[in-house]
Amino acid sequence: MTSVWENLTVDARDPARLARWWAEALGYQIVTESSDEVEIRQSADRLPGLVFVPVTDAKDRKNRLHIDLRPANREAEVERLVDMGARHVDIGQGDVEWTVLADPEGNEFCVLREK
Repeated sequence: MTSVWENLTVDARDPARLARWWAEALGYQIVTESSDEVEIRQSADRLPGLVFVPVTDAKDRKNRLHIDLRPANREAEVERLVDMGARHVDIGQGDVEWTVLADPEGNEFCVLREK
């Protein structure tokens, strides 16, 4: 017996705003929205999703889990994401072949180089 990966849950101070940001960044759509959570997926019938839930506390340290993106053009994608409100962050990664960014609420993610 195995499990199916349903979603990844993200704590957010403003779940609706952050869900919309990630939906635009990933080309996803909002599939459910309530005051308790907002879920985005590639399509309504495709798993996994990202679920954004409200929290009152601010993020105060490096994420222990993060998303890696692999675009066709890293430089262009980093520019697009920064224009959308992401920011460059240093989490001690040093000189690496990827770019570390943070979303509007400070959640780190990586933009990998092209294959």
